[in-house]
Amino acid sequence: MAHERNQHRVSSVITKLIEMIQSGVMIETARLELLLTALLAGGHVLLEDVPGTGKTLVARALARTIEARFKRVQATPDLLPSDITGGAIYQQQENRFEFIEGPIFANIVLVDEINRASPRTQSSLLEAMAEGQVTTDGFSRTLPHPFFVIATQNPIDMAGTFPLPEAQLDRFLIALDLGYPTFEAEVTILEREEHSNPFERIQPVLSLADVQKLQAQVLEVAVARPLKEYIIRLNQATRTHSEVILGMSPRAGVGVQRAAQSWALLRGRTFATADDVKAVAPYVMGHRVLTRDRHATTARAVVQEILNTVAVPLE
Repeated sequence: MAHERNQHRVSSVITKLIEMIQSGVMIETARLELLLTALLAGGHVLLEDVPGTGKTLVARALARTIEARFKRVQATPDLLPSDITGGAIYQQQENRFEFIEGPIFANIVLVDEINRASPRTQSSLLEAMAEGQVTTDGFSRTLPHPFFVIATQNPIDMAGTFPLPEAQLDRFLIALDLGYPTFEAEVTILEREEHSNPFERIQPVLSLADVQKLQAQVLEVAVARPLKEYIIRLNQATRTHSEVILGMSPRAGVGVQRAAQSWALLRGRTFATADDVKAVAPYVMGHRVLTRDRHATTARAVVQEILNTVAVPLE
């Protein structure tokens, strides 16, 4: 009975969170659920989309609904690692160095057009995303918790960019695009914007402590042995596919499992199913599979083919 009440409470809270964000930002529910899946799983998200589709608004709206500290970094070729992490500043009056935190010390960090930053600056995000800390001047400093990076890149305008290496891509639990809204949704955007700013309607729904509790509950979602074996079969299928030159790593398999656990919790369940795995797998696997022609569309097609052919365990 207690489990059922908790499941109902989680579903109710997630529904309120989604409704609140959508009251100020036009975003498809399925896409928003994937963002929340990554947040509750303790992962990070890469948004690959053209400008003007609401990526920054979605990140700001999410931060407001959970009372999170939000920072935005505009990536440029001359952006330095210290512009993100911060650094020591000499205080002459006190004759000492004082560490000034960079924008990475926030709960939700939007890194806009990440592929415009130099490889050196891109790599400065690796430690933060993987370990929740930054090391500068020989000292490691813990980042706030929860810590959630949303990075964007424009898949069309590639001039003057530095493509993300596989090691950097692997740090993102989920990669997706928001896509253009439907005709009716785009009309609704104009109606909302006609006389006011709809973003101002967004109010807090959860606290950071609530988010931490939900993240802890994700870890309690059960994954049966047959489902674990299913994830591994998907993993191994990417390594033997004729179009693939770099398949999924064991860490990627852990990512699929964690995302499936989070997806299940969003639906108020304490156990994951094969449907949960299939729902998240394209977005967890697609950017980690490197195909011979190196096209993202080919990688997604390969992942979908694998999902269609690998046997699903019996419930």
